[in-house]
Formats: sequence, C-alpha cells, structure tokens
Amino acid sequence: MMDNPFLDDGPFPDDGSDGAGRLADVRGIAAILQQAAREGRAMSYSEILMTLGFRFTRPRMRALCKTLDAVDTQAGQRGEPALACLVVREGDRLPGQGWWVSRHDYAGAWEGAEARAYLAQHQQSAFDYWSRR
Repeated sequence: MMDNPFLDDGPFPDDGSDGAGRLADVRGIAAILQQAAREGRAMSYSEILMTLGFRFTRPRMRALCKTLDAVDTQAGQRGEPALACLVVREGDRLPGQGWWVSRHDYAGAWEGAEARAYLAQHQQSAFDYWSRR
C-alpha cells in the first residue's frame, strides 16, 4: 500500500478494529479529495476506501457516501466547489446514484453523454479551484 499521510500508525480497520472514525472523518476525506483535485484526477470508490485502509464493501461505500455529503456541505459553506463529484465508479467513471439524487440543478439521465458533460463541469470546477491552492 502506498504511503498515506492521512492514516495514523495504528492497525488497519480490516484487521478487526472498527475503523468507523476514518470513514466519518470529513476533514481527512476532504484533504484526500483536495489533493486529487490538485492532481486533476477522480478517484474510484475502491481507491478512496483503500487510501483509508479499507477493502471495498457496500456498507463501507454507503458510509463513505454519507461523509461525502458532509464534505460537500462544508465546502459549500466555505464557497468552495463540491468534491464528491471526484468519487466515481471504476466501471464507467461516473458517480453513484446518491450523488445524482442530490443534484437539484440536473434532471437528466445518470448515464450517457449529458451526464458525462454535467459531471465534467463539476469536476473541472474542483480541479481549477484546488490547482490554485
């Protein structure tokens, strides 16, 4: 596993400890996504979970998604672009259903060219903003 400054020297959650704090760490997950935005790249759900020291499971992904909502809420309160748009499925590189449901300015399909264009705008906003910081 690659070196990760966001993990402490304690045991990985998959060794029997619960690790719930890492999945609920809004500041830590935001920092990971801010770095990804600086690098101009999205991360898969599996990749961000692995960065936090977890193997992918649906319950962990759902817990991560709750934290991503909080990351975006806090970013919006600070006038920053959303970051959850950077977390995508490996297969099609699009966010999951929860991200689309939370979009109040988009009523289109969650797949296809229109969805990709909409997502690209949000991701580019994050890339532009964080590349200057």
